[in-house]
Amino acid sequence: MATNLETLNLQKPDHDKEATGAERILLVFDLVGEYCGLDVNMVREIVHVPPSITRVPNAPNYVRGVINLRGTVIPVLDMAVKMGNQASEKTNESRIVVAEFEEILFGVLVDAVREVRTIHEAQVESGMSNDVGIGKDYVLGVAKLEDGRLIVLLDLAGLFGITELVEEEI
Repeated sequence: MATNLETLNLQKPDHDKEATGAERILLVFDLVGEYCGLDVNMVREIVHVPPSITRVPNAPNYVRGVINLRGTVIPVLDMAVKMGNQASEKTNESRIVVAEFEEILFGVLVDAVREVRTIHEAQVESGMSNDVGIGKDYVLGVAKLEDGRLIVLLDLAGLFGITELVEEEI
């Protein structure tokens, strides 16, 4: 089930943010028919989806499996499944975004990578309603672009429980 971004309940922009001139650089990608963004500082690289991904027995349903990326075994996670949608279909545009959080590498399956874009903090709004197909715990905010498009800023660490995984390893 695709997220309908028109159902978002957004707060008014914080003009203090505009005064600071703070910016974010995002990797923008398609996921279940919506534009989503991820801070480029988390992105290690973007790779084509290999012909096969090795399944991992007893893994959660959103774990597609693992890939061997130049000698490093990387788990591949399907955000669509984690957010309650059907598994992503592999197409010619599908990619794996290899991300890093607290020295943990993981791949995220996305429908297509679109662009790298700089946004101003003044464009980012929070205060999403619970009606959205993406849980509010997984969203850092929504960026409103000049052309009217919306980009959902995802919190991958929260989405996949990576913070808990890091805390368990320490």
